[in-house]
Amino acid sequence: MKAKSRPRFDVEVLRERAGAKVFARGEAYCGGGQVDILVIDPRRVLAQVSGTEDYRVELTGQGKHFTGVCSCPAYGDWGFCKHLVATGLVANEAKADEAGGYDAFARIRDHLKQRGVDALVEMIVDMAEHDPALFRKLHTAAALIDADEKTLGARLRKAIDSATRTREFVEYSDASDWADQVNSVLETISGLASGARAGLARELAERALDRIEQAIERIDDSDGHCSALLQSARDIHLTAICELRPEPIQLARDLFAREMQDDYGTFEGAMELYAEPLGESGLAEYRRLATEAWQKLSPSSGRRVEKESAQQEVLGNSDQLMRILDFFAEREGDVDARIALRSKDLSSQWSYLQLAEFCRAHGREEEAVRRAEEGLWLFEDQRPDERLVFFAADILSKSGRKGDAEKHLQRAFEKTPSLHLYARLRQFGGEEIRERAVSFLEAMQAAGERIRWFQPSDLLIRIWMFEKMFDAAWAVVRKHGSSPDLKVELAKASEVTHPNEVLEVYAERVVALVNTGGNSGYAEAAKLVTRMATLRSKREQGDYVLALKARFDRKRNFMKLLG
Repeated sequence: MKAKSRPRFDVEVLRERAGAKVFARGEAYCGGGQVDILVIDPRRVLAQVSGTEDYRVELTGQGKHFTGVCSCPAYGDWGFCKHLVATGLVANEAKADEAGGYDAFARIRDHLKQRGVDALVEMIVDMAEHDPALFRKLHTAAALIDADEKTLGARLRKAIDSATRTREFVEYSDASDWADQVNSVLETISGLASGARAGLARELAERALDRIEQAIERIDDSDGHCSALLQSARDIHLTAICELRPEPIQLARDLFAREMQDDYGTFEGAMELYAEPLGESGLAEYRRLATEAWQKLSPSSGRRVEKESAQQEVLGNSDQLMRILDFFAEREGDVDARIALRSKDLSSQWSYLQLAEFCRAHGREEEAVRRAEEGLWLFEDQRPDERLVFFAADILSKSGRKGDAEKHLQRAFEKTPSLHLYARLRQFGGEEIRERAVSFLEAMQAAGERIRWFQPSDLLIRIWMFEKMFDAAWAVVRKHGSSPDLKVELAKASEVTHPNEVLEVYAERVVALVNTGGNSGYAEAAKLVTRMATLRSKREQGDYVLALKARFDRKRNFMKLLG
């Protein structure tokens, strides 16, 4: 490999991504000979780093633009780790003429090619004796060669049960190994799905699906291993079904039951995925089952009116049923039927919004307006959903009913005032709307009214900030006070116009940050101190910094940042 092809990694970027402490540990690993470079090529560096255990490390890219992954727990918890730092530093030091260090796998391949088949077999068997996972994989693969279906089925059922077993909770650090074992068995089963043993593959795939679903609650599946495994098992099932071509009516019933009982979305949209083996008769049965279950749901809440059996209770998932029936209605181009489906459950403002948006998207403007206004009036005693309010205002304005749009916005503002509602109202007029909103909030403040999620005075300040009227905003602060974060926000917005008020707020914030402690707080405080220097004379700033040093002289890390 030519020297110019070797990737190099910017040391300052390594330091920035890892942090000073982690970078220092990586340097120690680099100097301690704990990094074994396996591959260097223009795209990546692959290494094994010895730590508490041996970890696989990979860096891709070069210069200032690179990413990395490591198999250590610290990478999973915190990101860029000392092993990645060490690998980058060692790669930077590698010499171009050390060809043996650039691709250890190439050397291994050359070595294995020189061995006879018998020697390789013995080597692999010896490894399998000490590696249970490798043994299971090889043992199962060997069984495919000459085992009869009964024996093979028994072995694979046992393999599924063993791989998916969770004797105790599987922690995040062990979840990947658990998933690898399950995936290994699924790979073996997939080899059966498109041949003479497709029936066995179908049975085993269904067993795997059930076992994985049972295991999910006992696994920290933050990385989504189980979802991928369920999809793999479903794909095996689909391949086997396409090979077997079972009786369509019964297939429709089986798939429908699975979709209704599916908590993980594995069989969502099964009628479309399995459309070919279902055929028209199977699809018709699927539709019949969904229609029958849909009719047993109450018109407004999506809950079952009657519960004749445990199976019928499962069929009461209104969202899944609607998706199924919507698939068939869309297939036929029946917009009226699709609107009727969305009209079944109008128990929230959100459901009215979805219906109105659907109507508008399909050219039903008048019905979209009617549904939006209907939702607003029906839930007028509840907190308005701003998304529905904005939709109604937008579509009413475009249809020439700006007065009605403004009324809806005003009504929502008076019920639950917000800056977003004010900003939309402001589009309908000038000072009159502003004065009306300000008067309303001032009356609320004077009456001592409070709404759980906001203070009238804070919204007044935000409105004056929106209008760039900072004198009025600071007047509200002086009269009624303000939340600390909003006061800082106002200060940053009005540095040019109100430097004295801003300096006072920043000084309060600096004290609060330093008293709270912690390096992040010190860093933020130091940045504010630097910002304050632009708002007054050097002498005033110097006196202020000296006073800070006298007050916080025991905060050594903060003193270092002040200089």
